[in-house]
Amino acid sequence: MLVRLGIGAPADPEDLSEFEQLAVSAGAIPVARIGGRRDRPDPRFFVGTGKAEEIKASAAAHNADVVLVDHPLSPSQERNLEKLVERRVLDRSGLILDIFAQRARSHEGKLEVELAQLKHLATRLVRGWTHLERQRGGGIGNRGPGETQLETDRRLIGKRVRTLTERLEKIKLQRETGRQQRAEIPVPSLALVGYTNAGKSTLFRALTGADAYVADQLFATLDPTVRRITLPGNTTVVVADTVGFIRELPHDLVAAFQSTLTEAREATLLLHVVDVSDPRRDEHIDEVNRVLAEIGASDLPQVLVFNKIDRLEAAPRIERDENGRISHVWVSAMRGQGLDDLLDALTERLARVAQRATLRLAVSAGELRARLYAANLVKAERIGEDGSFEIDTELSEVELLKWAREPGVEVLALARTADGAATCTTAGGYLQSSPALRSS
Repeated sequence: MLVRLGIGAPADPEDLSEFEQLAVSAGAIPVARIGGRRDRPDPRFFVGTGKAEEIKASAAAHNADVVLVDHPLSPSQERNLEKLVERRVLDRSGLILDIFAQRARSHEGKLEVELAQLKHLATRLVRGWTHLERQRGGGIGNRGPGETQLETDRRLIGKRVRTLTERLEKIKLQRETGRQQRAEIPVPSLALVGYTNAGKSTLFRALTGADAYVADQLFATLDPTVRRITLPGNTTVVVADTVGFIRELPHDLVAAFQSTLTEAREATLLLHVVDVSDPRRDEHIDEVNRVLAEIGASDLPQVLVFNKIDRLEAAPRIERDENGRISHVWVSAMRGQGLDDLLDALTERLARVAQRATLRLAVSAGELRARLYAANLVKAERIGEDGSFEIDTELSEVELLKWAREPGVEVLALARTADGAATCTTAGGYLQSSPALRSS
């Protein structure tokens, strides 16, 4: 059964509907829904005592196996509610973690999900984690001096967290090595991002022909998939399908999936896929941008792809910003409508419009200097008084943004070009520019 309260305002039916989709995606069958309103959460049950008794009675009447609460619960609130209703209680974070555990397919994805689950469970009073310890004969001597069972469980969880973190660090190093090798032969990369169930995987399949899993459910795709495609004009790009975002995505999950979300953070251009038929699309756009900011990808240029136009009576094809760049494209990935417009938009946004820029590279950025030379992007070079490298180059908008985000890189000068790009400078290695250089 599902529980959702409105804190300070009545519960939003749309939020309850989304929570029900989460429950169904996890394999649950909702048998009852309880809503309400409180000015502030109750410290004991989160819900009030009367509402907690209502939940208990309803769970018994419908023979519910689990109570799902669409709010983050503290460990004590979860325990108290479980004790009262005599059933398992799972909050929003726990439910999303459960879905991710079901959907993870790659080795890395499974490790990341397990790490997020353990960090979430570490704050709970849990038992039964002694299976993480190596098997020993008998029960005597298995605990440290003076340890209770609870302390032992927490120590074992901590040990497992450290092990998983070390394994993921090794995988991260392997990814970084592969990324540096790919950087020697630079290929633009596109990352599909968006709210869950916006149609990213359907669009990915339509663009690449890859046999990506597609389903009308939240978090249908978890592990990232990467494919190469050729755009009009014979431009080769790499396209990555990433995990969908959602309202109140657990922070531990975002932190654990940093390596997976690197596909978005390191992309040349983001394709922000939006379900245009969703009445809350503007809220979903804001939520996706919030998570992008959390993972350090908020400065990357975007093209908004409004998907599912087959559900509308009419829709425009493309929209340009004040600088004449394509910023919005309307498509139906399922029916193939507007895909040619999207490919043309990507070709235009990734085109190498020559923008003369002077980059200053720190003395420690020798590897970045080598990458610039390998890509034949260096027009002239000078050595600064402090030993830094001042390099004259010609870059497109997206290339400039990507290089300016590299540690140790500063943009000293940028000539104004025909499409309205303005002179800019950087601070702390990140590009600070006029709107002409940013996504709309």
